[in-house]
Amino acid sequence: MLTIHADSRGHAFLVKGEWIEAVGPLEELTAAQPRVRVRAWPGILTPGFVNPYGNELLERTYHPDPREADELGTEPLTGDALGSLTLDDARWGASARRGIQRLLAHGTVAVACEPFGSRAVRDAVRRSGLGTVGRLGTPDDPPSLDPFGSARPPMPATERREGSAARFAVFDVRDEEELAERGAGTCVATVVAGRLVFRRR
Repeated sequence: MLTIHADSRGHAFLVKGEWIEAVGPLEELTAAQPRVRVRAWPGILTPGFVNPYGNELLERTYHPDPREADELGTEPLTGDALGSLTLDDARWGASARRGIQRLLAHGTVAVACEPFGSRAVRDAVRRSGLGTVGRLGTPDDPPSLDPFGSARPPMPATERREGSAARFAVFDVRDEEELAERGAGTCVATVVAGRLVFRRR
């Protein structure tokens, strides 16, 4: 199935399955494929981001279930709060899935990580389609879901072009400068493996 994703600047990706078939101005892609479905997004198309805290956010942080909000709150738990919990594989897997959704909501298309030690976390990452890249060592700064929320510079994913994997994110901002100012909470859509895996409502 073919789909064109376009932003407010007229930039567009033609997606076929899990791959980007063409990149260019919206008017050129629609002229070449006049019957293709067009998703017109507010803001800017980007390659998305690589979050450098894969292990910290998915294996060393518990993301509470909304049904646990009265007891645990809604914010991710680490440190002593995490240590007070008894977590089996099922709860770790569910936590990882919620954590992945939070990452996707910030335009993350991949995480940098060491090999995950938890099978439940590995399975959650694999099934989500979220990419993984290796890293050397452990970051010494506090982890953040927002690529712009830590002391280190954000890590954009590889630029999307014809033949690239269909992984990208859309942010409701005018340009990259405003994105840096307002952060990745402005994400309105994230696509992974050609699938729309996050859409802000």
